[in-house]
Amino acid sequence: MSKQTWLTGITTSGTPHLGNYVGAIRPAVEASRNPDREGFYFLADYHAMIKNQDPALLRQSRQEIATAWLALGMDTDHATFYRQSDIPEIMELTWMLTCLTAKGLMNRAHAYKAVVQDNIDGDAADADKGITMGLFSYPVLMSADILMFKATHVPVGRDQIQHIEMARDIAQRFNHHYGELLVLPQVVVEERASVLSGLDGRKMSKSYGNTIPLFETSRKLRKSIMKIKTNSQEPGESKDPEGNTVFDIYRAFANDEQTQQLRDAYAAGIGWGDAKQQLFELVDAVLSEPRERYDELMADPGQVDMILKRGAEKAREHSRANLAELRRAVGVA
Repeated sequence: MSKQTWLTGITTSGTPHLGNYVGAIRPAVEASRNPDREGFYFLADYHAMIKNQDPALLRQSRQEIATAWLALGMDTDHATFYRQSDIPEIMELTWMLTCLTAKGLMNRAHAYKAVVQDNIDGDAADADKGITMGLFSYPVLMSADILMFKATHVPVGRDQIQHIEMARDIAQRFNHHYGELLVLPQVVVEERASVLSGLDGRKMSKSYGNTIPLFETSRKLRKSIMKIKTNSQEPGESKDPEGNTVFDIYRAFANDEQTQQLRDAYAAGIGWGDAKQQLFELVDAVLSEPRERYDELMADPGQVDMILKRGAEKAREHSRANLAELRRAVGVA
């Protein structure tokens, strides 16, 4: 049985937060050490340009996110960790795929349809107001990211399933024209991936402004945790841990024994201040060593750049060979 190839993209937008760590970074770091898989993990900086045209902010976010993944233990000796922008073959494949992708397929993309609907609801004169070709063509670039490395498995959240289905459709159409050259990826829905609530109880998201940054100082981390919204129950009143933000975040970082202890404390009427203090102490302890490593790497960006360049060299061993085959197939070589 041939080794599976798993691929994960990380959009370089904003500063990493606790939700990113629990939902994406931690499971990917663990997977990067799996000897039965060939793993590709990339910083999707071209994707980030769809929403971010600030060069300084894009570079800063890319540096922070790359450093966070490394500080948290990404195994770059086993897995391939690289910047999307360091692999020019991806952009050439994107054009090849674009030339075979039906506009009608792109019309059905959820992200595009959502903006169109917002424009219609807002009585805009043009339903496509503010929509760039970057947003419209996003699924084609995502397909190229996947198909370039012949990924067999792509782990995503439910909101991204459609994009993997589109990648399969596009690959099938390409193969119909030029031969069986592209691998059709399987979607892997991360049902167990934790989705953390933010300070206001909604999903932790940069767009809501309710995040807790991953590598704040210990003092700032405590200050952020103390801002988590809770109800008006007093100390001594029994509290329901289910659906409670403080408990949900605690459970995402705790072992079974620690989780049960806090559950018992909720039943006994722990005060919100004490519960938040316990959450702070746990999260601070888990992130203490990675935070030190993060600070060291942020102070030495050349080391991060060297790791990413080494990853790009590994990735291009695959992309050059694959693209050469595809160029011959389409007739440009």
